[in-house]
Amino acid sequence: MSQAPEFTSSNRIIELMYRERYSDFKEKYNELKNPGIIYVTEIASCSYKYHLRLKYPELLFSFEPITILGVLVHRGLQGILEKHDFVPEYSIEKEYDIDGHKIKLKGRIDVYNPKENVVVEIKTSRSSQGTPREHHIEQLLIYMNIVDSEFGILVYITPDRILEYGFRRRSIDIEKRIIETLNNDVHPRWDWECRYCVYSKLCPFKKD
Repeated sequence: MSQAPEFTSSNRIIELMYRERYSDFKEKYNELKNPGIIYVTEIASCSYKYHLRLKYPELLFSFEPITILGVLVHRGLQGILEKHDFVPEYSIEKEYDIDGHKIKLKGRIDVYNPKENVVVEIKTSRSSQGTPREHHIEQLLIYMNIVDSEFGILVYITPDRILEYGFRRRSIDIEKRIIETLNNDVHPRWDWECRYCVYSKLCPFKKD
C-alpha cells in the first residue's frame, strides 16, 4: 500500500472566502440596525426575528460550510442564467406608510428576467423531501406580488435531485405581513423555525 503524501496546513483560499463574506456583512451592518427597514425574508418568517435582528445583528454572520455551499451554488446558477436574459441578485425596494411611519421593504430576488417578468428563487437543501416547501413558496409569491409578476420558479438543488417548480401568482397582503412583523404577532410562523434560528437561545417564544 502506497503511503499517503505529506501535506501542510493551508488557509489561503478559505481566508479569501471568509474575507469576502465578512466584507459583505460589514457593508450591510448599519442597515441591519435600522428599524425602518424590513426584509422580505422577515415577513415570510417569525415576526420576532426582525426585533432580535435590530438588537443582535452580529448573530446573522455565518461562515458555516452549508452556508458557503449555498452561496457557491447560487453564484454558479446565477452565472449560467445571466447569459440568458436573467439578472442575478435583483434588488427590490418598496416603501409603505404604516401608522404614519415610513417602512421600507427590501429584498433581493435570486434571479429575475425583466423581459418575461419571471421571478426565480434558488434553494439548496440536504434533502429533496418535502419540496416544494411552503415557506419557500411564500417568499417567491411575495417577490412576485412586489414586481407584479404572473409566473415564478423555484429551483431546488440537493445532493440527490435537481427540481424545478412553476407557480402562478397568488395575492398576498404584504402590508398586513409588515404590520404583523412590527407588532411581533406571529412567533413562530412555521413549526420548524426555532430549530434553525440563530436567535433561539435568546428567544422566550422558542418552541421545543
